[in-house]
Amino acid sequence: MRPPRGVAVLGSTGSVGRSALDVIARFPGKFRVTALCARRNAKRLGEQARRFSPFIVCLSEERYAGDLGRLPSRTRVVFGEKGMTEAACSDSTGIVLAAASGVSSIRPVIAAATRGKRIALANKELLVMAGRFLVKAARSGGSEIIPVDSEHSAVFQSIQGHRREDILRVILTASGGPFRNSTLRAMRDATVTQALGHPTWRMGSKITVDSATLMNKGLEVIEATWLFGLPPSKIDVLIHPQSVVHSMVEYIDGSLIAQLGVPDMRIPIGYALSWPERLPLELPRLARHRMDGWIFEPPDRKRFPALALAYAAAESGGTAPAVMNAANEAAVGAFLSGRIRFTEIVGIVGNVLAGWRRKSRPVTLSDVIRADTEARQDAERRISKMRTPER
Repeated sequence: MRPPRGVAVLGSTGSVGRSALDVIARFPGKFRVTALCARRNAKRLGEQARRFSPFIVCLSEERYAGDLGRLPSRTRVVFGEKGMTEAACSDSTGIVLAAASGVSSIRPVIAAATRGKRIALANKELLVMAGRFLVKAARSGGSEIIPVDSEHSAVFQSIQGHRREDILRVILTASGGPFRNSTLRAMRDATVTQALGHPTWRMGSKITVDSATLMNKGLEVIEATWLFGLPPSKIDVLIHPQSVVHSMVEYIDGSLIAQLGVPDMRIPIGYALSWPERLPLELPRLARHRMDGWIFEPPDRKRFPALALAYAAAESGGTAPAVMNAANEAAVGAFLSGRIRFTEIVGIVGNVLAGWRRKSRPVTLSDVIRADTEARQDAERRISKMRTPER
């Protein structure tokens, strides 16, 4: 019998990280937690460490360590990018569940891919910003990149056993978010509570707002270009508010292959951890009533201009996707804190992208990380000059 595979969970205190630990806990004979990494939620990280007894726990900064509490005797505490790299590249680790937000995990995950670790990828920034470098690292190290996003997991499952050259297009589905049928005026006056009222998924605040603007789907288009080696022109988006069909692949003979299921992140997480096997997850099954009245419709790009920005950034390449992602994070943060209106999020992103300086020379990873920093600063300067909306 094969021993349990060691899993390092980067971003263990977030929603995806917690779901991953739930899956791991159900299959102690298959997986064991070797490392847990979080940004600053030391209290929850300490609780997780006492439950799973990893070799390593990592925090972004040492100043948060006081809230960890008493840890298992074998657990070491490390910090920052260096500590995360140690956690991801440990000899005891075979799988890296990459769910840490922001740029902090880019170099650690690339290092792990170079060493042949399986990358269960849940962090969009890694491919949006540094797809070229992560894919290259995986090829050189013989690593597997298995997507955790429900849409990309659906595509990954739908292409198994088929030739990539036979793919006509990939169709990513989107729920349409809480403003699918809203007017631009209603969206302009939308509150944070309304934007966070996703109709089907329960996620963190930032990604929920991204789903409401459809920026999340734009980021997924860029992500798909790297995961599946396809140009943006071969990746489409359809609104499917029932969130049952997670994505589809159309082949040159006219066949459409789709993956369906209940909207539960533990399904794609479990598949990424166990591939090519499947885990017998005891989760709610797809009920018959959810098979009725399916809707598929093209997104309204006038009300949701984020999609056009994402396709343009994907076509431009270089640092443009990193700039878009960084500006969006800053703008979403400003909306969540009440500093700008909902409809101003994408406007800020577009203005930052329009003013970005394109480089003709080959882009390095340092260029990408520098672009991320500068784009955030540019977005913040623009936000600081805007009038705070009245509520």
